[in-house]
Amino acid sequence: MNRLLFIKICLLTAFAAALGSLVKIQIIDAAKYQAIARKQYEAKVILPATRGNIYDCNGNVLASNSMFVSYAADPKIIGENTEKVARAFSRFFGKPEAIYLQKLHSVKRFVWLERHIAPNVARSFDIRKLTGVVTLDEPKRLYHYDETGGQVVGCTNTDNVGISGAEFTFDKQLRGKDGYVVMQRDGLGRTRPSTDFPREEPVNGHSIVLTLDIGYQSIVEDELKKGAERAKADAGIAIMLDPNTGAVLAMAHYPSVNPNTLSNISMEALKVRAVTDMVEPGSVFKLVTASAALGNNLVKPDQMFFAENGTYRVPLNGGRVRVIRDTHENGMITFAQALELSSNIVFAKVGNIIGAERLYTEARNFGFGMMTGIELPGEVSGDLKKPVEWSGATLNSMAFGYEVGVTPLQIVTAYAALANGGTLMKPYIFSKEIDEEGNIVAIEEPERIRRVISPETDQVLKNLFLGVVEHGTGQSARVPGISIAGKTGTSRKYEDGKYEAGNYNASFVGFLPVENPTIVLLVMIENPKNGYTGAMASAPIFKAVAERIMNNNGLFSKDKIAGNRGDEDTLLVTVPNVCNVKATTAVQLLDDNGFHVSITGTGDVVVRQLPAPGTKIHYSDIVQVMTNLPAGEAGVAPDSHGSNQVPDLKGMTIRRAINSLMTDKLNVEVLGSGIVISQSPIAGTLVSPGMKVTVVCEPRAITTAQLY
Repeated sequence: MNRLLFIKICLLTAFAAALGSLVKIQIIDAAKYQAIARKQYEAKVILPATRGNIYDCNGNVLASNSMFVSYAADPKIIGENTEKVARAFSRFFGKPEAIYLQKLHSVKRFVWLERHIAPNVARSFDIRKLTGVVTLDEPKRLYHYDETGGQVVGCTNTDNVGISGAEFTFDKQLRGKDGYVVMQRDGLGRTRPSTDFPREEPVNGHSIVLTLDIGYQSIVEDELKKGAERAKADAGIAIMLDPNTGAVLAMAHYPSVNPNTLSNISMEALKVRAVTDMVEPGSVFKLVTASAALGNNLVKPDQMFFAENGTYRVPLNGGRVRVIRDTHENGMITFAQALELSSNIVFAKVGNIIGAERLYTEARNFGFGMMTGIELPGEVSGDLKKPVEWSGATLNSMAFGYEVGVTPLQIVTAYAALANGGTLMKPYIFSKEIDEEGNIVAIEEPERIRRVISPETDQVLKNLFLGVVEHGTGQSARVPGISIAGKTGTSRKYEDGKYEAGNYNASFVGFLPVENPTIVLLVMIENPKNGYTGAMASAPIFKAVAERIMNNNGLFSKDKIAGNRGDEDTLLVTVPNVCNVKATTAVQLLDDNGFHVSITGTGDVVVRQLPAPGTKIHYSDIVQVMTNLPAGEAGVAPDSHGSNQVPDLKGMTIRRAINSLMTDKLNVEVLGSGIVISQSPIAGTLVSPGMKVTVVCEPRAITTAQLY
């Protein structure tokens, strides 16, 4: 009897324990175990937002997106099929099987197997029998002009996050907000979106318009590269501003980078050195000294100075002597001649007349020693020491551009003030932000910082700097028929606490035409070995850029500036349309019409020309043609006949239409904003790569689901 009672008690105890465990699992800890169970058959998949486009000031697409295919997997769902999946990916993509096995053995519930596969390649890869593998349409960044403007436009990483240039600065506006969807595995092991859980749609990013002009950018970059290679230089920078607004029209770096080939680019190469690098400017800084001297009525242009026959010994404290040398052995010369001949000796003497406080104040007024605030990452303020920190030699040195650290952008901004009549303008590269409907969300207006030169002094200075180009060290920047004012500069590089012999920065900065300046351009060459001065290395680049711009647009009317030329030179002729034809044919056509031709690009079809078709220009002027990439590049394959079929764009947003056309190597002209209502040529038309497709758009209320 006691034994039976004992057994009953044991059974009741076991039952109570089991019941308690069930209560704990199913009621008390239900949420915990439900979450564990969901992890067995659910996975949250990110729906990436489409990144906004980047445009130049004329609406040319600098950066956009194309929808590529990416493959992802949930290792838990794949389970015992891991080796099968790894083997299939290895065979198709030609990578070691171990790479995929390592990913599939991850403890994560979501892993990428392959990303950004071109759609035509993805169509050949059948994953229907690969349980647990999903395909996702993922935008991939495309840079339509390759290395042109590479550092300034910047680039994104694999996850489409901006990591340099404008892509980094405006990442928040461009990126948008990712959405997500919960994927579930059914009883047959198939994955599909869950209908019982929330789905958040992505919010696509806005587009950014820059002040860059891709036509100017390509010219400046091309001539900078030629000049730097001719000078056998280590590097180079060129910046072009609109002096009246401060807008950056071009910002070129040599060596350039191609954001489409990110795997081959270092972060150092991606730096926008025009704002991140600090240099001693040398003689281009003499603008500050000349402005302080003339603006304070301390010196007259015709005032005579003794240039010490090229060698000036300056006594310092402690019985030391500092020697300042000029490249020319001059005696008595005027202040104007001292600027033209770039006499460091005379400017050192003028610095003594000005004094430390006045020279420092003038430099600050021109913006040196402080950041410009341009919308590019990594800008530095430079190094402008206060007079209390100066040594006994600083005043003399700073007067001709030593013992002061500046950025290239600060230099060109200072000369822009001289060009526009004396007002320092804030340089900027952001023009406006546009949403998906084409509405302007934000816009940048020119910003006047302060007047730094009086109108009277400004006119005197312009004439002096005009003399530098007409009679002095800047003669190699002269362009017949147009007035140019500017200044050469040559400075030894200061590294590891000393000035390195034979290692120089050579520069030239100028503006044109002097009567009504429309551009100001700085060219700076680092360590040129074939002619180390600004006159030899940089001024010729300035000249080449000026000539090409003068011959390629209407900024400088030759019949106004050339004066008395022969009838042949003043004959106006109409530029023919050579867009969308083979480059060889375009060259022949232009040559037959008496034009000189300059080709930019590596392709075989003309996609843009300057001047535009129908423009009347002078006989024998230069027509610049820009070509597309060779067929088959950028992951897009033309059909077997070398033609592309125009897609049906009706009902698409502007961004989607542009992406579709760019993927097919077609150019686009957009009329209006909103949704595409018509197109020319019509859908299905076979056209050559590089052909322009015109789309007409009208605003229309649409839902997010309709956009993509």
